[in-house]
Amino acid sequence: MIAGLLERDAGEVLVAGEPMTTRSVRAKNAIGYVPQDLAIYPDLTGRENLMFFARLYSMPTPAAKRRTDEVLALTGLADRAGDQTEQYSGGMKRRLNIGIGLLHQPKLLILDEPTVGVDPQSRNAILESVEGLSGAGMAVLYTTHYMEEAERLCDRIGIIDHGKLIAEGTRADLVGMVGEGDQVRLSAIGDLEKAAGALAARSWVRQAKALDGSIDLVVENASSELPAILTDVAAVGVIVRSVEVAEPDLEAVFLHLTGRALRD
Repeated sequence: MIAGLLERDAGEVLVAGEPMTTRSVRAKNAIGYVPQDLAIYPDLTGRENLMFFARLYSMPTPAAKRRTDEVLALTGLADRAGDQTEQYSGGMKRRLNIGIGLLHQPKLLILDEPTVGVDPQSRNAILESVEGLSGAGMAVLYTTHYMEEAERLCDRIGIIDHGKLIAEGTRADLVGMVGEGDQVRLSAIGDLEKAAGALAARSWVRQAKALDGSIDLVVENASSELPAILTDVAAVGVIVRSVEVAEPDLEAVFLHLTGRALRD
């Protein structure tokens, strides 16, 4: 619906200030769409693919050649520009697919599962490219089932379940919905029961347990309270050897909101 391929069921879609429908032209011109299924021609070279799609964007030949060179450099494909894309690896094809969406320098880039089926090196290259695009001021709409990608890339995150947007906000906003607090483990020596009791008196400590060689805590905003935690345990003579902090992640948020595991 955002790309204007389907009519919206309700509400309004604006792209670059223009209303979007299936019949829109100016709004669609502002979008670069990178589908999950590869939209490239295997019998053409990387350069020929880019030039073909540049013509579909009605780019003059000099501008198309210049932009093709820029995109090949951006996607790391300049040294393979003359090879047929059927000879490309899965990661190279994905990067070319993204490059096609970038040819006309859109204001909004829509990426649909861009790292599916690629090797770790290509996946990291794709993620670094997306980070660079958003850092340069391009709006990026990124759909993924990989929560770590959303955490790494996105300023705002929406969780969709059975076609409905059930939560939206910053990572901090969403993690706050879980209400679990941060998990903190102090590996320490000394009177751990006494230290756990001192920490339990803190209003921001939800749980404090002394175990064999460690103290396990559930803490609100552990990164801010860590100095106070260390001060409290030192005050009762406990020596801390190491600290581990685990914050609730987006997968925990998803499971909390949907009650189901990640799935297609």
